[in-house]
Amino acid sequence: MTKDLEYPFTLEKLRDLEVGDGVRLFGTVFTGRDRLHAHLYSGGRSPVDLADGAVYHCGPVVVREDRTWKIRAAGPTTSMRQDPFMPRIIEQHRVRVIVGKGGMGEATRRACAKFGCIYVQAVGGAAAVLAQRIRSVEAVYFLREFGTADALWELVVEGLDGVVAIDTRGRSLHSRVRNRSRRALKSLTEAA
Repeated sequence: MTKDLEYPFTLEKLRDLEVGDGVRLFGTVFTGRDRLHAHLYSGGRSPVDLADGAVYHCGPVVVREDRTWKIRAAGPTTSMRQDPFMPRIIEQHRVRVIVGKGGMGEATRRACAKFGCIYVQAVGGAAAVLAQRIRSVEAVYFLREFGTADALWELVVEGLDGVVAIDTRGRSLHSRVRNRSRRALKSLTEAA
């Protein structure tokens, strides 16, 4: 099952999603990487309201053409790097959707369950394809302070695809796969 989700990403829209469900995001999405997460975690102000929003762990490749920004590549970055910061950001900023790759840790999983957030696994290695889902760059913040890759880019996306890897109940696709793999390995080693 694939569900279309349109910004704002309210809890009501996310509550029925389950681990393994496909989703397509439409509307406003904000990028964020290491420097932005550290800034928000340490109490720095966000220039945008992140409530009911999506944070995409992405450092886009951006060029300036005819006075507008164009995204050339927008692949997910490894989410685990943001893991120390995410629980506080989810709680304080009421972020509802995190998009990235590679999974998140236990504290983020618990924060998703407690505050009603999902983690969406995007396809790694498909940066040019994912960039085609970006319709426009609405604004950029912290460009001078953080640089292009770590700036907060406000994007409008149309059909940004992913799979729910942590749902609002705190169930984790990565944990499920890890547990099944351990059981399968155990049965193989016991049979040998």
